[in-house]
Amino acid sequence: MRIVFLIAIIIHGLIHILGFLKPFGLSEIKELTSPISKPLGFFWLLCTVLFIIYGTLYFFGNKYTWIFGLAAVILSQFLIVWFWKDAKFGSIPNMIILLSVFISIASTNFKKMTALETTQILSTVSTSPSKIITLNDISILPATVQKWIKSTGIIGKPEIKYGWLKQNAWIKLKPNQKDFYTAEAFQYSTIENPAFIWTVAFDIMYILNIKGRDKFVDGRGEMLIKMNSLIPIVNESGKMLDESSMQRYLGEMVWLPSLALSPFVTWEEIDDFFAKATMNYNGTQGSGTFYFNENGDFIKYIALRYKGNEPNSKSYPWVLTVDDYDEFEGIRVPSKMKATWKLDKGDWTWLKLEIAEIKYNKTSLSNFDKLRND
Repeated sequence: MRIVFLIAIIIHGLIHILGFLKPFGLSEIKELTSPISKPLGFFWLLCTVLFIIYGTLYFFGNKYTWIFGLAAVILSQFLIVWFWKDAKFGSIPNMIILLSVFISIASTNFKKMTALETTQILSTVSTSPSKIITLNDISILPATVQKWIKSTGIIGKPEIKYGWLKQNAWIKLKPNQKDFYTAEAFQYSTIENPAFIWTVAFDIMYILNIKGRDKFVDGRGEMLIKMNSLIPIVNESGKMLDESSMQRYLGEMVWLPSLALSPFVTWEEIDDFFAKATMNYNGTQGSGTFYFNENGDFIKYIALRYKGNEPNSKSYPWVLTVDDYDEFEGIRVPSKMKATWKLDKGDWTWLKLEIAEIKYNKTSLSNFDKLRND
């Protein structure tokens, strides 16, 4: 689709060169019946150049694309109105390109917003050296949780203050959706001051793109989903979402094992294979149960989460299951997982995740720049 749109932009831009060729006698243009002065001819040529630059930058996803697109459309439409009799139909592609420009501006603003929010979250992380996690540190945890912590390989390594994850994702927006949408997601999570920000992007049709941002900061959750970065589909916050976001944050402990030692988390040992974690932070409380196998590997997490953010929203089991493990920076964590809602009408596996990369205690600048500037 990107190539098709690029071709259309180039063709539209090249048509403008006719307004340059006529006044200089370089070609007989019968379609242009109105006289064109040489100065105006140069403006027609400038339009061609601007559209070609816009198309090239659009193809490569440059963040300054919209500037050239907007300039090209404004100049083109000015000339079209001046020579309305001959050029009026050029307004149609101009309006399509203008819509693309607005989407580009909205996308840039969306990324700037998430970049600022990410910077604010990371700014709360202390710069003091990370302490080394010892067996004595985990001795206060339930035996089954201690066994899991040992299996991750974090003993003898620095505690995790924050982590960055790149995820390949497959998403279903509705329970009856047949196929998954392929997505890419990035997440920053901090432990000292519990927080996360998760951004995701995927296409649902050739011309429709979804961008989403979930965050949990200061015990408060927010969810924002936009179509083409322009049209809000979901923009939610409130107590139910606060609790639900906290429960999600708790479940992601499996990628950040030192979160189990957070002073905001208390544990209840249930038996040799599962334990319940409860988090209290800044007026919000949430709980979830972690399940482990005989080797100490985490295999499942279940939380009773609100499905929705309305006053009458019901809570349902939200289940994370593990399909595979991998090692990132010496820490063994789940690398493939599924998230499933247990609803009245049946199970809805709405998310499949594959961890492509994890960085601990260091900002992945190249990927952060990608998140901010793409």
